[in-house]
Amino acid sequence: MLLLGPPALLFALITWQVVADGPLIGLDERLSRALVHPDRASELLADLGNVQVAVPVLVIALAYAARRGRAAGSDRWWLPPAAGALAMALVPALVVPLKEWTDRPGTPAVPPAVGYYPSGHTTTAVVAYGATTLLLLPLLRSPAVRRALVAACAALVAGVSFGLVRRGYHWPLDVAAGWCLGAVLLTGLRLSAGRGGRRRPAGVPGPRTGTGDGPG
Repeated sequence: MLLLGPPALLFALITWQVVADGPLIGLDERLSRALVHPDRASELLADLGNVQVAVPVLVIALAYAARRGRAAGSDRWWLPPAAGALAMALVPALVVPLKEWTDRPGTPAVPPAVGYYPSGHTTTAVVAYGATTLLLLPLLRSPAVRRALVAACAALVAGVSFGLVRRGYHWPLDVAAGWCLGAVLLTGLRLSAGRGGRRRPAGVPGPRTGTGDGPG
């Protein structure tokens, strides 16, 4: 549970700065002006955080993890996929109210509007690609493949984050908040998934449902 602390505290700090218009906001705006340079590449990178792109990747991983867990006879094989699906469902449930509450305007690169904090695209990317990685890692035997999966996840999240800031879709702090919120959800997924997926030893029957003291 201690793993939840740092990202949650950092998210609270950033949110406080956004709501109170604290000193980090000025630094955030200056950093954005230095980084924004809209182009086609940054737009394509940002699109990797779209629900239509990221969520189908997670759905495939959920189905594969469920199939492998059930075929292996794991106890509570359904728990890791269910936890992954719940983590993804919590993204809009948390992000939408936060956007309405903070009411942060967008950068000069986008039409005048509010509701940009935290970045939903970033949070979606962190949770979808991160949950995919957490679900698939226990199923992979090759260390090289495992490292490649982690690297691909990191590259996708970094690409989305860079694209959002470079294109001007979000302030850097919006993206940082998305990282923190996504990290909290992934930590919850990791803790939940760790309780399931243990393979039942060969020859050991499942829990008995009958009563009585004798065998049978």
